[in-house]
Amino acid sequence: MKKNKSISVPIEASARHIHLCQHAIDKLFGKNYQLTPLRQLSQPHEFACKETLKIKSKMGEFDNVRILGPVREYCQVEISATDARRLDLNPPVHESGDADHTLGITVIGPKGTVKLKRGVILAWRHIHASTDQAEKYNLKHGEMVSVKIAGPRELIFANVEIKVNDAFDWHMHIDTDEANACGLNSENNTGQVLL
Repeated sequence: MKKNKSISVPIEASARHIHLCQHAIDKLFGKNYQLTPLRQLSQPHEFACKETLKIKSKMGEFDNVRILGPVREYCQVEISATDARRLDLNPPVHESGDADHTLGITVIGPKGTVKLKRGVILAWRHIHASTDQAEKYNLKHGEMVSVKIAGPRELIFANVEIKVNDAFDWHMHIDTDEANACGLNSENNTGQVLL
């Protein structure tokens, strides 16, 4: 199948947030605590929680860091490069779930504190695609593409990873620094995947 010249993709900005395992939730909120969904996210079965936490390094901190559900098998804190400077950290750009060679941080909740030894990352910009969507657009898991965002601050993001899973839906995710760089807003929130 011949690839199209470009494919439209909705783009969303991910602000700083945290994913937690149940063990960490128990320490932060109390044993057997259940997270409270606040709103659904674009990816099926994923949601923002009402609960927020404080993250703290030796040099800085952020309050009200949103937890994203559901409960994971690991803990991970996703921040922007601007956030990292305030925390005086230099986290790597990593794919979500890859904690190798990452930094740690202290997480403070209403009932306790968790000192993560690793898991702080700048998330690799990526596009979620279901298996059917990937097949439709002739894209493969792990493939790198470029995405053009039009507008007054038009730019092209290179090295955008395609992530394929039956549970995913067609959306691109970038962090807040990247969103500001391309002028992403409620009217300018679509990109073109360049093939």
